[in-house]
Parts: sequence; structure tokens; C-alpha cells
Amino acid sequence: MTTDPVATLRTVVLDCPEPATLARFYAGLLGGEAVDEDDDPTWQVLIEPGGRRIAFQHAPEYTPPVFPDPKASQQLHLDLLVAEIEAAERRALDLGAVLLEPHDDDRFRVYRDPVGHTFCFVWE
Repeated sequence: MTTDPVATLRTVVLDCPEPATLARFYAGLLGGEAVDEDDDPTWQVLIEPGGRRIAFQHAPEYTPPVFPDPKASQQLHLDLLVAEIEAAERRALDLGAVLLEPHDDDRFRVYRDPVGHTFCFVWE
């Protein structure tokens, strides 16, 4: 079933305590450039090489998600495709990620970014 879209996804936004710091972390993972679009330290945008946007919004009362959390879902996570898992993992860990769960048989690994958002590296 094909339908005409109502909207186009412009940006995925992550709450965090320090937008510039988290933007630099994801720039290290995904490439691209972190920009301060509005000269506002509470909002940073990463425009990755494919033109996709991830923004980082200051949340004064930010509480990191718990993973896995038997009482609640994680709400959102990013699946990031990598060509070579070992090299990607070394780089992510050097940037400040934490490995949470390897699922090598299923070809993905779960990580936490420096402020606690979960993301997965997936490979073919």
C-alpha cells in the first residue's frame, strides 16, 4: 500500500545535558559537521554526510534511559550500519561509548552513548 506522505522527516532530536559535547560524539561516529544554527548553546545540529540531521537539545533535568529496563521501553534508539564491526567498536569506545550487549549471532551490538542513549551497530 502506497500513500502520499503528509510530512518529511527533517531531524531526529535527542535530549541531553550538553548538546555540543554529544554533537561531537556523534560527529565522530557518523562524520559530518556539528553546527550551531541559531547561536544557541542549548541546541546543536549534526548534519551527516548523507544530509540527514540529528539535533541535540539541552534538557536541564535529563535522566538517562536504563537499558535493559524491565519496567519501561527505551523509547528510541539508533541503528547504525557499519562495514567492519571491530574497527567501528574501537572507534566508538574511544569516543566514549559503552558496550552493553553483543549479539554477534544476530549481527548487532548494543551501546550507550556518553549520556546514556542506546544505539546499535549493525552489519551484514
